Amino acid sequence: MNATKNNIGKNKTARRTKAKTIAPTVGSIFGVDEAGKRCLRNPKRPKEISSDSATSDGFLKTTFLPKLKENLAQNVITKPQNQRQTKKTERDFYQSLSQLSEHYCINSMPTKEFEYPYNLALSLWDTENKLKNTVENWDSVRLIQNKNRTYFISEERYNTSTSLFNIPVIPLYKMLKDKNRKKTAQLLLSVCSYLYRNADIPYYRQENSYLYGIYEMLTDWLDQDEEIDESHLYKKELQQAEIIGDLMEQKISHRKNLELFGKRLERFKPKDDFDKLCFQFSEMAFHLYADYPEESIFRNAHFNNILKQENIDEDEYYDEDRVISMEKYISFFADDKGWINQNLIENVNNEFNEYGEVQEPMIIKTFNGNDITNNNLDFENRLFEVLRRLIGVLDHYSQMKKQEN
Repeated sequence: MNATKNNIGKNKTARRTKAKTIAPTVGSIFGVDEAGKRCLRNPKRPKEISSDSATSDGFLKTTFLPKLKENLAQNVITKPQNQRQTKKTERDFYQSLSQLSEHYCINSMPTKEFEYPYNLALSLWDTENKLKNTVENWDSVRLIQNKNRTYFISEERYNTSTSLFNIPVIPLYKMLKDKNRKKTAQLLLSVCSYLYRNADIPYYRQENSYLYGIYEMLTDWLDQDEEIDESHLYKKELQQAEIIGDLMEQKISHRKNLELFGKRLERFKPKDDFDKLCFQFSEMAFHLYADYPEESIFRNAHFNNILKQENIDEDEYYDEDRVISMEKYISFFADDKGWINQNLIENVNNEFNEYGEVQEPMIIKTFNGNDITNNNLDFENRLFEVLRRLIGVLDHYSQMKKQEN
């Protein structure tokens, strides 16, 4: 199963657009297209690069450079400046570009022969394309001017692929009861223990979790419906979600399952393709645990996707509910089947319609001459892959049992 069937929307550059509807079972929000940005008229014609000799197909051999646009220069290099200011801007720009190029191991296009401001805009265009094609998790690069200094800032962001990462525990509970899959289920239990205890994945039976409130609301709805008695299927689903949820949390949170993780892998003997699938992904999770034993999935999550509190615009960020925070789309939950799940998704969908963007793991690097952090998103890349595969094997198990019955 591909976990990305359950989607939340993601905007790239214009991240303040209105969120859209998500689709069952754990749906998606898609951002409205950004309005096109106008081009700035360039008073100087850029230098033409063409073939040396005049030929009949000379037009085809001519390389046309990109036009100077406001969005390339971030309104920095297009500001009116005197000659002294221009020289300083150029000097700062190329010093910062050199630091950025060295950090990301890219070769910058030589642009100093072009006139200002086209030389800087061309460099920025070239840098964006090379970062986009070579740097994993690269999201954007900005040219800013702060206290008469011009420098680059890059943003690396994990793309959640518009997914909701809800891990169902009822299929794992059933697998533990399945005598033919008990050893397999114990492997997955160790994976879940790592995710719960070390990676800080929220659990829906915790009162401070986002999904706890959704389940409570569904319970209140059923209690207020006079036509639904205690024996009704919907109430039984909710009761099962609560009882099995509490039981599985006790198992998942037990330290023993984490301590036995390595031994369970060593002793595991796959019986079929499903067992092999579970073993391979559990081994991946164990290596992640060994490399990052204490890292939380929220380690690079920032309030409203802003790294520094002083950078928050009070008019724009007056409400913390502008951004879908990570704990709202990453969680253990009961099951992805049944009436309860359908209504849970509908309620999540309705609430997410009010948000503007999605909080994702991100790192900001500033190239102003100071030392550059070596932080990266390797942990997040690997952890989200573990989440996808775990959701996939649990769904695969549910489908297999459905076919057997």
